[in-house]
Amino acid sequence: MKKKTFIILIITHLLAVAFGFAAGIYALPILIAPPAPSVIEIQAASTQPVYSAVFIRDLEGSDTFHWGEGRVTISKDAIAFMGKLAPGPDYRLYLSPEFVETEAEFNRLKRTMVLIGEVKTFDNFIVEVSPNIDLAAYNTVVVWCETFGEFITAAKYKE
Repeated sequence: MKKKTFIILIITHLLAVAFGFAAGIYALPILIAPPAPSVIEIQAASTQPVYSAVFIRDLEGSDTFHWGEGRVTISKDAIAFMGKLAPGPDYRLYLSPEFVETEAEFNRLKRTMVLIGEVKTFDNFIVEVSPNIDLAAYNTVVVWCETFGEFITAAKYKE
C-alpha cells in the first residue's frame, strides 16, 4: 500500500470516528430520555402559577444546538415547561437574580443562583421546587448544560 493511500485511509477513518462520537453525544440523551410529561400533566402542574415566562429561541447565547422555546410556569411547588429544548446531556434548571443569556453571564452569576433540579426531557418538563426556595428572590429561570458548560435558554419571569 502506498504511503499516500495509507495516510488518506487513516484520516478518513479518524473523521468517521469523530463524526460517530459527535453523533453519539447528540443522540444518546434523546435515546435515554424518559417519557415527557403530557399536556394534561403540564396543565395540572400549572394550575396555580405564581409567575410565567416564555423561552425564546433567539437569545444571544443560544445557537443551532443550544436553544429552547415555549412557555414556562413557576409555582411554589413546580416549574413546568410546555415546549421544546434542543436535546443534550445533563441539563439543569436554575433560578437567577438577574437575566442571563450567555455562558459568560451565567458563569459570572452562578454563585448567586439556586439549582432547582435536573431537566431530563426535551419536549415539556416538570421540575419540583423545594419549599425553602423563595421564588421572589429571583427573576429568571435558566436551562444550563452542566457537562459542557453551555447556555441553553433563559426567561425572565418578573422585573
